[in-house]
Amino acid sequence: MMKSPVNPELSKSEREQMIHQIDTLAKQYQKENGRKPVIMEVCGSHTVALAQTGLKTRLDHAIRFISGPGCPVCVTDQSAIDQMISLVDQPGVILTTFGDMMRVPGSYATLMEKKQRGADIRIFYSPTEAVTIAENNPGQTVILLGIGFETTIPAILAAVREAEEKSVKNLQVYLSLKRIEPILSTLLNDPDLVVDGFILPGHVAMIVGERHFNFLNNRSIPGVISGFTLDEMLTSLKQYLDMLTAGTPGVINNYQAVVTAEGNPVARQWISEMLTPVKEAWRGLGEIPESGYAFTDRFSHFRVSSDLLTQTPHRVKKTGCRCGDVLTGKIQPLECALFDRICTPDNPVGPCMVSHEGSCSAAYEMKETIV
Repeated sequence: MMKSPVNPELSKSEREQMIHQIDTLAKQYQKENGRKPVIMEVCGSHTVALAQTGLKTRLDHAIRFISGPGCPVCVTDQSAIDQMISLVDQPGVILTTFGDMMRVPGSYATLMEKKQRGADIRIFYSPTEAVTIAENNPGQTVILLGIGFETTIPAILAAVREAEEKSVKNLQVYLSLKRIEPILSTLLNDPDLVVDGFILPGHVAMIVGERHFNFLNNRSIPGVISGFTLDEMLTSLKQYLDMLTAGTPGVINNYQAVVTAEGNPVARQWISEMLTPVKEAWRGLGEIPESGYAFTDRFSHFRVSSDLLTQTPHRVKKTGCRCGDVLTGKIQPLECALFDRICTPDNPVGPCMVSHEGSCSAAYEMKETIV
């Protein structure tokens, strides 16, 4: 793991100088390789940051940016969404969820549509709110939708631990969690994907630690753990291109104020104690071994009851949505025929247009700012 100095705030002239350096390095790569360097921003928040800072537009002539699978709502498989929605058809169930899930289309409906028809669905800002709801409704089963990457997992596990400490018996958890390492390894094994390096997710790295990404060293591909401000993004892009053009790939931690070598030890201990890796289905990618999590036997009593998981026949609704191709970097959002025609934030056809971290939503909402 290579070290990076903590970045001071850049002046306007320093930013312009750094953009010029990035542009020069990218053109050098293009001259030597016959194409632009391709960098994947793994995290949805980086996708939004690139758009909102104007960097994506400013550097579009020099770098091909592709979005990665870091938006948890976007990568949730259609079959899982259908199953979540079907849970509210069971008598005596209160479903609790982050708000992002409400408008994600399933094959038959959305959670929002179910709520409008009378289903008891409650939005939380913290998963621990589901524990309070369970305490206040002892005669009902409260289901917590556990969605997210390593960033969100500790908050979900905190709710489970609180429920156990309070002996709350009517809280169950539907897990559809995602692990960052297996998905990046899977993408790197995809012969149809061209990617020269990663802007690595700072929030995930805060939990798992910078050493977690050492597996990229064996793939000889550069990666930079980055923050989300304009200056952090600029310095990360410069470090990435320095490695790429010099042919010295590695992993740099450019978010040292937040990310340590080992990550958050308490969160990592909870994950190790309470969860075990299992195969998980990803939108556009199918099932990937050990890319998700299930409860360990010790905490398996929090798993959503199989009696509630009625198998609603899953049918693939043919909408023309290409979220799967966007998430795997094979097309840009604007290359989807539905983008800004049928599919908009007010009428999302796929999850990439629903979440504010979604690639299509970010592309739609992109506002130019002066760098």
